[in-house]
Amino acid sequence: MDLYKFKLDFKVRDYECDLQGVVNNSVYQNYLEHTRHEFLKSVGIDFAGLAERKINLVVIRAELDYKFPLKSGDEFWVGLNFERISEIRFAFFQDIFRKPDSKPVLKAKVTGTSLNERGRPFLPKIIEELLAPGD
Repeated sequence: MDLYKFKLDFKVRDYECDLQGVVNNSVYQNYLEHTRHEFLKSVGIDFAGLAERKINLVVIRAELDYKFPLKSGDEFWVGLNFERISEIRFAFFQDIFRKPDSKPVLKAKVTGTSLNERGRPFLPKIIEELLAPGD
């Protein structure tokens, strides 16, 4: 479980569940996004601050493999790794595990890039530094 650069704990809330009593599939993307934003904050990257500077981090692809459903009240954690996958793209590899048994719940790869003020893809220096080998 120490294979992740970042981990974040959660607890399922009643309103996140559907009529079947399990977390709705779309809610998992909220968990993943919140974890990505908290990771960026933890390494000194202000998502909102970048947007104010006309640098927008955007998701261009999300691949989610659902393994096991969470239910109301379940506690879980999201593990995250961050890697450069091309000159202008990066990927967040994220996994969700139920507590306390570490049951795999979801495996995701979320691919992103940065857009400049003209909407053109590029990697700003702050992201390049974060993706430098050895991090």
